Amino acid sequence: MALPPHEPENTSPVGRTVRVTGDDLRARTHRDQMHVRLLGVAGGFCVLFAVVAVKLTIATVLHPMAPEKRQIAPQVPEIPKIDPKASLAGDFSLPQVHRASIVDRNGQTLALSLPVAQVYANPQELIDPQDVTQKLKSVLKDLDEAETVRRLSLPKQFVYIARNISPQQELAINSLGIPGIYFEPGERRHYPLGHMAAQIMGTVDIDDHGVAGVERYFDKRLMSDHRPLRLSLDVRVQSVVRDELANAMTTFQAIGACAIVMDVHTGEIVAMVSLPDYDANEFNHATNDARFNRAVTGLYEPGSTFKLQTAAMGLETGTIHIWDRFSSVPIHVGRFKISDMKSDHFSEWLTLPEVMAYSSNPAAAHIALDVGGKKQAEWMRNMGFFAPVPVELPEAARPLVPHQWSISTTMTVGFGHGMAEPPLAIVRGTAATVNGGILLKPTLLEREDAAAAMAGNAPDNPLAQGVQTAALEQAVAQPKPAAAAETPPAQTDTGEEPLPAPEGTRVISEKNSSLLRRLLRLDVTSGTGRTAESPGYFVGGKTGTAEKIGPHGGYLKHVNISAFTGIFPMNTPRYAVYVMLDSPKPTPQTHGWTTAGWNAAPTVSKIISRIGPMLQIFPDTAHAAEIDAAMALPMHPPVPRGVRPLGPGNDPGDPRKAEAARKAEKAAEKQKLAELKKQHGSEVMDE
Repeated sequence: MALPPHEPENTSPVGRTVRVTGDDLRARTHRDQMHVRLLGVAGGFCVLFAVVAVKLTIATVLHPMAPEKRQIAPQVPEIPKIDPKASLAGDFSLPQVHRASIVDRNGQTLALSLPVAQVYANPQELIDPQDVTQKLKSVLKDLDEAETVRRLSLPKQFVYIARNISPQQELAINSLGIPGIYFEPGERRHYPLGHMAAQIMGTVDIDDHGVAGVERYFDKRLMSDHRPLRLSLDVRVQSVVRDELANAMTTFQAIGACAIVMDVHTGEIVAMVSLPDYDANEFNHATNDARFNRAVTGLYEPGSTFKLQTAAMGLETGTIHIWDRFSSVPIHVGRFKISDMKSDHFSEWLTLPEVMAYSSNPAAAHIALDVGGKKQAEWMRNMGFFAPVPVELPEAARPLVPHQWSISTTMTVGFGHGMAEPPLAIVRGTAATVNGGILLKPTLLEREDAAAAMAGNAPDNPLAQGVQTAALEQAVAQPKPAAAAETPPAQTDTGEEPLPAPEGTRVISEKNSSLLRRLLRLDVTSGTGRTAESPGYFVGGKTGTAEKIGPHGGYLKHVNISAFTGIFPMNTPRYAVYVMLDSPKPTPQTHGWTTAGWNAAPTVSKIISRIGPMLQIFPDTAHAAEIDAAMALPMHPPVPRGVRPLGPGNDPGDPRKAEAARKAEKAAEKQKLAELKKQHGSEVMDE
């Protein structure tokens, strides 16, 4: 009998023997390693995602990152530091702009460039021009939708959408997230004071280059040096002068006016106003009349203000003296007559003080004839009246002067007719008569900043170059008996600080300059300029009224150019003040007169009273009597013993003698011409 198979007694799995091969061990080890690696990679990704999450939180929530420059132009300038003492005034400049700002002498901003942006698009990157336009319209309210859709549909890669948008508009457009819309950084010139010194400032074009005024003259300096350009103007004085001039223009219904305040020792122009004017931010919309700077571009017959030059010329050439007398009897020249508007208050023969105080035209013509036409023309050339005023404005006009110097020209120029000069030229000439005799170069630059500004600005525009060339020609043509003028500095009334010595060419001796100061003071105390007086400021000056020339030539009857050129304080001259009114109308207060003594002179008085304290000059009424006594000049100065004065029986400039000399000269020329023709005819016959 067969036995059943043997079964182990213990069949529990615990006791089962498992055979593990080497391959199994290697597979298990590899699997364990993979688990570790996967855990490591997973941990690494967790850390990476955590870092990214933190960075995103910082970049988008806690500290948002600024947009890239290609997406948005830099907009926010550096915030200026708190400066309660104004120690940094005038030195602040925006880091994002290329054109320097312009400030007045006290640091008040006159012009600055603000960062803006230009919006442009790449039509090839746009999906729906209509939708893009509607989105842009929500920000740019003035956007022309039809034109914008047309431009965005063009087969181009670059089209402008809008220029000079504000930072807020730029950020709003950028937030729309429109693909294909980009920004280009730019800047826009801004004039924060609007009408203030608009004609002096000028403007810039779309490419930010100056096209008028100091913006054009100093274009190179403003683009190359970011430091503010400091002008000699004082906006406080400028504001007062504009205010008083506008009041006078309204009161007397003048069609135009101008005023100038200039330092007679440095030539710094503290104020220059021309009315009507315009908002400097709206240059393109201003009328030609508003853009016209009457102070340097306008050419006017100076009238009796030029008698100051005639008197200075006569004294400096030694032709006349203070005690000489000159005829005030009307002079007939052809069909014209040289006379005074009113002569019942003075005699037929006037001393030099009377000529200036009563402003006699025939007497001034006699002085000019005594000096002679040749010396008169030379005097005018030396005083700069033949060339544009060398000031930093490309609009400076060339004066109109006679080409031939006849006897009639000599007489009419003697009392300010027959030639036309810009008002600044008259102010320059007036300053030379009172500052010790030095002809200055007027400047719109603050004295301490002038050298640096001119060093960084070589005028490369033809107009500015022309002004400098003309000034150079004028300087070369001038005789220089004492070119390096040395004038001892005068003391101010307060005795604080010596005045700067005038720098320029000496044209008048100090002795004659002192005498001319007294003559100008006499015109205000006892002459036609009484209404220019301002108590305590010892004003001196000269009135001038000239008939206006019409558009087709010839003088317009009862239409005048009224002007007053003044100086204060006359005992220690500091500033020249000039006011001109174009075509003023009479008022009941002027009793029907439109002459300068009734309109321009009182305007100067109001200006001086207001700007004096601003310029640290205060009225001195306590010593008024002794100052006036020291400056007093008698109407009839005594004649020194042994001297034969000019006057009745001794009048070398008598027009009758001059006319006879002219006729004799003309006859001699005719005879010489006849002889030349006769000689030429005989030569032809011989041939």
